[in-house]
Amino acid sequence: MNNRFPVSLHILTLLDDAKGEVVSSDYLAGSININPVLVRKEIANLRKYGFVDSKEGKGGGSFLAKNATEINLGEVYKAVKSDYILGQNKNEPNPKCPIGRQINEHLLGLYTDAENALIDNLSKQTLADFALKFK
Repeated sequence: MNNRFPVSLHILTLLDDAKGEVVSSDYLAGSININPVLVRKEIANLRKYGFVDSKEGKGGGSFLAKNATEINLGEVYKAVKSDYILGQNKNEPNPKCPIGRQINEHLLGLYTDAENALIDNLSKQTLADFALKFK
């Protein structure tokens, strides 16, 4: 299961709530209840995809790089996904078995369809839509 998406969405929602103010990784980590190093890794990835920007040095931190209405949750998911939502079968089934020799191919199709449905649903929402749940 992909645990990077909820962490990234938490970061983005906190940054939206900050209304353009710079937010430290320590503050973000405290809210998420994870190590600041993990927050900084996620911020680096979010920056790579243009969702956030950062200010270095004393008083530094992160802020949204664009308006929350322009941040599509489907794009965020694709930027941070590391695995299929249903996982992956790392097992090499018996190639002599009529099911085993085909199972991974059919699982991949099933996983791809499920993930595409998730991305379609998320793509109908922006960070601004999600952030409204906290008002």
